Amino acid sequence: MGLEEILNYKQFKQVNKHKMIVATTKEEIKKAISKKQEQYIKYINQKHQNKGIPCENTSSTKNSNSLMLKNINIGLIPTMGALHNGHKSLIEESIKQNIISIVSIFVNPTQFAPTEDLDKYPRTLDRDLELCNNLGVDIVFAPTKEIMYEDTDEVSIEPPKKTGYILEGYYRPTHFKGVLQIVLKLFNLIMPTNAYFGKKDAQQLLIIKQMVRHLFIPIKIIAMPIVRDNDGLALSSRNVYLSIKDREKALAIPKTIYHIESLIKQQNETDIKVLKKEALKILKNTNINYLDFYKHNLSIAKEAKNCIFLLAVKVGNIRLLDNLWIE
Repeated sequence: MGLEEILNYKQFKQVNKHKMIVATTKEEIKKAISKKQEQYIKYINQKHQNKGIPCENTSSTKNSNSLMLKNINIGLIPTMGALHNGHKSLIEESIKQNIISIVSIFVNPTQFAPTEDLDKYPRTLDRDLELCNNLGVDIVFAPTKEIMYEDTDEVSIEPPKKTGYILEGYYRPTHFKGVLQIVLKLFNLIMPTNAYFGKKDAQQLLIIKQMVRHLFIPIKIIAMPIVRDNDGLALSSRNVYLSIKDREKALAIPKTIYHIESLIKQQNETDIKVLKKEALKILKNTNINYLDFYKHNLSIAKEAKNCIFLLAVKVGNIRLLDNLWIE
C-alpha cells in the first residue's frame, strides 16, 4: 500500500474498530467480506466528497469503486483455534498490511489420523473471539465440519511425493493431505491477498508455499517468526497437555535451538556433524523423532547455511516441533 492508502487504512480502522463479524457458513463469509469492502469504499468516497472531489457520473463512480475493490487487500490467518501469542503475532501483522483481516477457526478433522487427538484438541471459541475482537480482526470464520466437508466422497489433493511423506509426513502419513485440502478450500472461499503462517510448522509452511506455486494460486504466503513462551518453549496449542514435569523435560528443546544458534552465529560453526553431536548431547534423555538440517526444498543440507534445523521430540504423549531458520 502507498502512503495515502496507509493513511486511509489507518483512519478506516479507527472508524470501524469493534465491528467484528462472525461468519459460520459459506454464504455468511462471502456477505461479510462484501460488507467490509462496501464499508471501505463508502468511507473513501465520503472522504473524496469532503475534499470536494466531484463524481462526474454514475459510470465513473462504478469504475472508481471497481478499482478500489481490486486494491482492497485481504489477509487470512488460518487457525484451529485455541489462540495464543503466536497467533496474535500473525493477526497483528495481517492488520498492519491489509484492509480486511480474517481469522478462520476450524479444527480440521482430515489432518488427524484415527489414533490422534482430534476429540481432545482444545476448543476455546469464546475466548478466541474475544481475542480477535480486541486485536481488531474484521471477520472470524468459524464453520462446522458439515459446512467445510459436505460430501462423504470428497475431491482431495495429494501432498508432494518427495516432501509430503518425510519428517512429519512419515510419522503422520495422512496429515499434509488434510492440511492442503482445508487450506485450499479456505483460499478458494475467501480469496485472500495474503495468508499468514508461522515458521514453527516449517514443513507445513514449505509445502503450502509449494502448493501455491505449483497450482498458480494468486496468494502471497507470509511466513512469521516463531513466538516463544517466557521459558523458551515454542508456543503451541498442544502445550496445555504438558504436565509440569514434562514441561521441564521439554525445555531441552529450546535449549538445543539456542545452543545451535550460538555455535553458528558466535563461533561460525557450519559443520553439521559437529552441530548434530552438540544437539544430541542436550536431548540425550528425550525421545527424538527426527533431528537434522534441511534445505528449503527439504533435501538434506551439507552445511549449516541457508537451511533449516528441524527437530521433533516426543515428551510424554505429546510431539513437540521446533526449528531454527539459518541464513
